[in-house]
Amino acid sequence: MKLKFIVLGSLLLLVAASSQAQRRRRAPNTNDTITTNYQSSELFSPLYYSEKGNEFHSANGEPGPKYWQNRVDYVLNATIDTGSKTLTATEKIHYTNNSPDALQYLWLQLDQNTYKKDARSNFVTGFAPGPNQHTDGYEIASVAINHGDVIQKVDFIINDTRMQIRLPKAMLPNGGGIDLIIHYKYTIPGIFGNRTDFNQTKNGTIYEIAQWFPRMCVYDDTRGWDTLPFLGSGEFYLEYGDVDYSVTVPSDMIVAGSGELINPAEVLTAKQMARMAEARKSDNTIMIRTADEVNNHALKQSAKPTLTWHFKMLNTRDVAFGASKAYIWDAARVNLPGGKKSMAMSVYPVESQGTAAWGRATEYLKKSIEYFSEKWFVYPYPCAVNEAGVAGGMEYPGIVFDGIGDKGAELYWVTAHEIGHNWFPMIVGSDERRFGWMDEGFNTFIDVYASDNFNHGEFAPKRDGEYAPGGGNPADEIVKVIIDPKAPSIMTAADAIPEKYRHPLTYFKPAFGLVLLREQILGPDRFDYAFRNYIHKWAYKHPQPDDFFRSMDNGGGEDLSWFWKGWFYNNYALDLAIIDAKYVDNDPKKGIRVTVANKEQMAMPFAVEVKLKDGSKKRIQLPVETWLQNKGITLVIPTTTEAESVTVDPDAALPDMNRKNNTMEVK
Repeated sequence: MKLKFIVLGSLLLLVAASSQAQRRRRAPNTNDTITTNYQSSELFSPLYYSEKGNEFHSANGEPGPKYWQNRVDYVLNATIDTGSKTLTATEKIHYTNNSPDALQYLWLQLDQNTYKKDARSNFVTGFAPGPNQHTDGYEIASVAINHGDVIQKVDFIINDTRMQIRLPKAMLPNGGGIDLIIHYKYTIPGIFGNRTDFNQTKNGTIYEIAQWFPRMCVYDDTRGWDTLPFLGSGEFYLEYGDVDYSVTVPSDMIVAGSGELINPAEVLTAKQMARMAEARKSDNTIMIRTADEVNNHALKQSAKPTLTWHFKMLNTRDVAFGASKAYIWDAARVNLPGGKKSMAMSVYPVESQGTAAWGRATEYLKKSIEYFSEKWFVYPYPCAVNEAGVAGGMEYPGIVFDGIGDKGAELYWVTAHEIGHNWFPMIVGSDERRFGWMDEGFNTFIDVYASDNFNHGEFAPKRDGEYAPGGGNPADEIVKVIIDPKAPSIMTAADAIPEKYRHPLTYFKPAFGLVLLREQILGPDRFDYAFRNYIHKWAYKHPQPDDFFRSMDNGGGEDLSWFWKGWFYNNYALDLAIIDAKYVDNDPKKGIRVTVANKEQMAMPFAVEVKLKDGSKKRIQLPVETWLQNKGITLVIPTTTEAESVTVDPDAALPDMNRKNNTMEVK
């Protein structure tokens, strides 16, 4: 079918031609004859931002000239006892106070305490763990300040998943530092751990170890200490620094962890070292430890009873690792912009092997990293690991835990999504415990285009499943949530969103909102430029929601307050309707007079399309400013031949709650 486009400017000339007469003799106002729920003064109200920009968070959405951020560096030495299923560790923390405030006490996160019988998380989510689904959480043996020549024990209290260290002397501001030593252990949770666990496979136990050391709470310029407890849905908010960690395990086990393996010669066999060297040069997946070697136990790591695997990761907010003697291990080179290189690798049991399953996991990981790096921000770490287990979709810097039984499109989608979290929130360090949408929503958004890109769209489009629950057009799917009177808004605290709405409002709605911004409101060029600038300006920093909103306003060159208000702070519904469509003076050659009404609280730019009887189409595009003063608008679309129908939003791209009134036959 031939498609013709009418430039909006020519339409405006038609409107302007009649405006002179209307100044002298006012034409009937469309707003006077249409009944709707739309109030432009509500959507386009001024003073959207409650605060002005300041020295720390600029009005343009970028870090201000006096922006500061604290830093924490960790040195960790851990041992896993595979008999008792415990992890015992010594943790050394160097904490730097870059704030202007003296700190009399420190707060740390103790996420393992979420598995205790009296944990708050047992009651907030409505989930009642079984009798064997608890641990004793962290067992803290001691906390001390290291003065170099003197080790001074220090008072601390533990409340649920937080620990307060009460300092004998306040930390100095503007660069003051302190060194802490913490000795602790905990029982590793079983498969009920959800994000961290151990589980049995044919050839041995797989350990997925995460949230495994006390981590400093964030002290920022917005709230001071951010001490929200870990309840489950709201994930993490962490400081950046270097993490140097060592893990001692039985010598027949492989450890795959965040960051770079520092001592490969001490823990790998000569054959594995040679294969790794080959993988560093290969775009194809190279086997480091084969299924036959796992099944036959023909390739042992060492004759020693245990081995210590030493990793280091720079400028990161966390680390995690997997450990098992059941791992098949493969790897390939990752090609990054500017000639930089990284490594993608996967570890999985024999139950997960095969080209229809985890045999392509490294390919999925490699291609996702390459796409995200080219499109948004270069992947900064020397390695990325895809680990198979029962955590089944969890992300940490440089490593993801994906489903042991995932295959095909499902494995690709979860791999792309979880490694995408390295951009949000691992690089752009938002507070996902309060604002889960800045984590899951942003990442779900970039997944959409990664799926379109991968292998010429092999698993595209990613509009169903995780992206649009229930399948179908995502614009129609999200309407189900928007019109639900019980649905909270996107801006609701992560842990306050009921499970029924967690995916739709934390993942789907913010992601689709960004799709609307990119494809319907700003256009790809302006959106990509502004979004990329936001990522680069806030890399390894702590943006707040207003920083994102202001960044997109300024970088995109639009006041998008109406969109943030209607889409993020409220569930405003959209209902565009064709009220009338007829020939001017009953003459097709004089054009078609069309009346469009906005019947609900939300507004959007929109297209109107005329389908002509000769099979061609004519389309015009109207901006959101159409609705600044109007509840309805009447316009004339030039035609020279008879038409069949007129449609508003002909591509069904907008979340219109009633498509039955979007099309009308021409009278």
